[in-house]
Amino acid sequence: MRVGIALIESYRFSSDPVELGIGGLAARARRIEELGLDGILSSETAGHDPFFPLLIVAEHTTRVRLSTGVAIAFPRAPLVIAQMAWDLQRLSRGRFTLGLGTQVKGHNERRYGVPWTGAPGPRMREYVACLRAIFQTFQHPEAPRWFEGTHYRFSMLPPVFSPEPIEHPHIPIQIAALNPYMSRLAGEACDGVFAHPVCTPKYVREVMLPTVAEGARAAGRPLTDVEIVHAPIIVTGRNNAEVEEEKGLHRRRIAFYASTRTYHPVFELHGWQDLGMRLHALSLEGRWDDMAKLIPEAMAAEFATIAPLAELGDALREKWGGLLTTLNLPTGLPLETDEERRQVRRLVETLQQA
Repeated sequence: MRVGIALIESYRFSSDPVELGIGGLAARARRIEELGLDGILSSETAGHDPFFPLLIVAEHTTRVRLSTGVAIAFPRAPLVIAQMAWDLQRLSRGRFTLGLGTQVKGHNERRYGVPWTGAPGPRMREYVACLRAIFQTFQHPEAPRWFEGTHYRFSMLPPVFSPEPIEHPHIPIQIAALNPYMSRLAGEACDGVFAHPVCTPKYVREVMLPTVAEGARAAGRPLTDVEIVHAPIIVTGRNNAEVEEEKGLHRRRIAFYASTRTYHPVFELHGWQDLGMRLHALSLEGRWDDMAKLIPEAMAAEFATIAPLAELGDALREKWGGLLTTLNLPTGLPLETDEERRQVRRLVETLQQA
């Protein structure tokens, strides 16, 4: 199993979010590589651009893979994404992976301010195909590959706007998935599937993997061609007291997910659909503290791996071994002291052997 880690804190459920300047990003990237991790991912879920930090990572590392985990696709035109991905692939000498997600209709329209022009699955199918055409044209401008779809079009690239060919022109594309359509699309047309953090081992095993395999068969390739990526929810700390403190934050996060109807298929699989609907109603009233109190211990344990840092590697391997090809860790892991770094290094080695 490959092991990656987020570069910047993805969720502000903690009262102490990570704050890094350019020098801090560079130092953290170097430290992550020194600890033996396989990859660094950058997200935009905390209000950060997912691409910019990877420029710094590319400059200050030589081995780790870099990926957006994930960038929201629909607010950005395919050519815009393609240009950023091409530059990152060139500057990292072939270490970049493009992770894309759709977000839900409300966030696209009200947060990003872009129209919702159709169902996300078919749009993402076109988006990926359009990107493949653009990448092919970047590398072989003498034989351009155009794309014409319902939602996206690529039919012109004057030489003055065309980038130079690069040494590693294949840019792996991973898409975030939870529902069967996206899982199937990942198996059929992408290099990997990025399971949403809310996905449990049971959901990945019983719902996602069969549909990813179905898509792979439709494309005439084995499931092993598709990377299964996840950033599972982790509750940890340097000691039991810190773990107990993090459990409270974890309940708030689960309450948020359970209140969002897009994620209800996961909760329904575990028999918590009624609680999900109750939490959704409370979320409309803004009663977030009340919602967290409704999360039972069994639900909290199902949706997270809960263990002190010294025991976390074994706990993650037991829960996720054999299901994932890449497991991404949160950036909140303690890395300040020599002992903390030794514990994280042991954690990484334990997972790499899974």
